[in-house]
Formats: sequence, C-alpha cells, structure tokens
Amino acid sequence: MKGNIFSIEEFSTFDGPGIRTTIFLKGCPLRCKWCHNPEGQSFETEYMRNYNGCINCGNCLKYAENISGRVLLTEKSLENCPKYLIRRSGEEYTAEKLAAKILKNERILKMNGGGVTFSGGEPLSQFAFIKECVSHLKGLSVAIQTSGFSDTETFLQAVSISQYILFDLKLWDAEEHKLYCGQGNELILNNYRILTKSGKKFITRIPLIPQVTDRKTNLENIANFVNECGVEEVEVLPYNRLTGSKYLSLLREDIPEYDAEKATSFEEILSIFKKYNIKSIKM
Repeated sequence: MKGNIFSIEEFSTFDGPGIRTTIFLKGCPLRCKWCHNPEGQSFETEYMRNYNGCINCGNCLKYAENISGRVLLTEKSLENCPKYLIRRSGEEYTAEKLAAKILKNERILKMNGGGVTFSGGEPLSQFAFIKECVSHLKGLSVAIQTSGFSDTETFLQAVSISQYILFDLKLWDAEEHKLYCGQGNELILNNYRILTKSGKKFITRIPLIPQVTDRKTNLENIANFVNECGVEEVEVLPYNRLTGSKYLSLLREDIPEYDAEKATSFEEILSIFKKYNIKSIKM
C-alpha cells in the first residue's frame, strides 16, 4: 500500500505534545476558501513554481497542461526550468518506507513525549495507509490532525489507533460551512461529539478567518457547542497572511483575500469563550 505525501516536517513542536515528525498527506474532500495548504487538496502529485529568481523564460509553461481550464505544471516543466525553481509536491511512500523514515528519530521523539502527527490535506482520506504505517511504528505516539470530515467508522478507527487528536472546528452553521468549505458540517459535529466522549486526549483548534470564522455569532455558537460537550480549552489560530504565495506557486487564481486588519481582536475572542468557562489559547 502506498500513500501520497507532500511534506514531512521533522522536529515540529506545533502539531501535538513534545517534539514530533509531522506527515502531510495529499487529498482533502473539503475546499475551504482560506486553505493554508492548497497543495494538499488534490490527491494527485502536483508541481509548484518558486517565483524568487524566476527569469520568466516561459519554459515551464511550454510543458504545462491545461486540464478543465486550469494550467498545471508537469514533470517536464520541472526538468526544463533553467533555474531549477519547479518542485514536486507529492511523493509516494510505502507504509514501511515512511515508518522507517519516521523511526530514524525514534529516540528523540520518545524521550520528550513526542511522536508522529498525520496531517494534510485531510489525513483520514488516506486512513488505510496511515493504519498500516502505524503498525510499523513500534508503539510511537500517534496524533492525527483532522477536519473531522469522515465517515463515522473511519473516524472511530482513527481515534482507536491514536493517542492524541487535533480537531478543527471552523463554522457552526451548516449552510455557511457548505458555502465556505464545500461540504456541510453534520459529519464533523457528530464526530466531534464522539471524540469528546472517547476518553482520548485531544485539542480543539479554531482557525480565525477575518469576517468569516471570527465573527461573534459563529464563535458564540462554537463556544456553546464545545461547552455542552464538556470541553474546557480551545486553541485559536490567527489567519496566515502569507497563504496566497502557495496559490501563485500552483498557478491558481483563486487566491484567498481576507483583510487581517478587520479581524476580531483576540481580547474579544477570549472574552467570548470565557463566558462559557473555556480557556482560549492563541497559537
């Protein structure tokens, strides 16, 4: 069995307890308009262009393909760039090969309570591969960072093989979730309820997108929901202004444009969650 990986970050301290190796898997069923990892949306290997140092020779575009109205760079684009500015995003690994790479740092990861985190994209879209990889990890702590958009059976299996879950909650209203993320949130909310009753360690993460997810009404509804689920702490993630550069590298035109100057202040966000006796941590 093989999985498609677009990035491996070693010695991460952001994706769960301790020092971790974070594996970013390609493919996601959602299409969040602010997605910070657009190279993780497609299940296929893609090619990205670094504009720093580009001499605009046009070679990469000469070998590009037009698929359904979108220009995609190719392997030949990579091979024919005179400045070597094209990189491949997506490499196939067998479960054994990926486990071996992770276990190179086994001693360091285990000595401080760290481990491996599977992220994406949506890692549960490649769950069979993750499950096989975990079987080779010699008891190393496993975390999964997920949108929660998955069938319940897969989600239950993911919880069972993990020691820690990082779970995103974005929008409370189902229609708004469909508008901004491409799918409703019924599965997500149901899986979140399952997680909170599972006894498994987890953290709730809320991406703050100016005038979308950070609106008072949305945060009030999320705070009320997580409070009803018995949750006492959440992490809030400020909007990343540099996200657009990845879309440019993929030759995409749907670049997110959210005005960070209009973002709700952290003090106001903190006060919203405090009303529900929930501690909010800014990441």
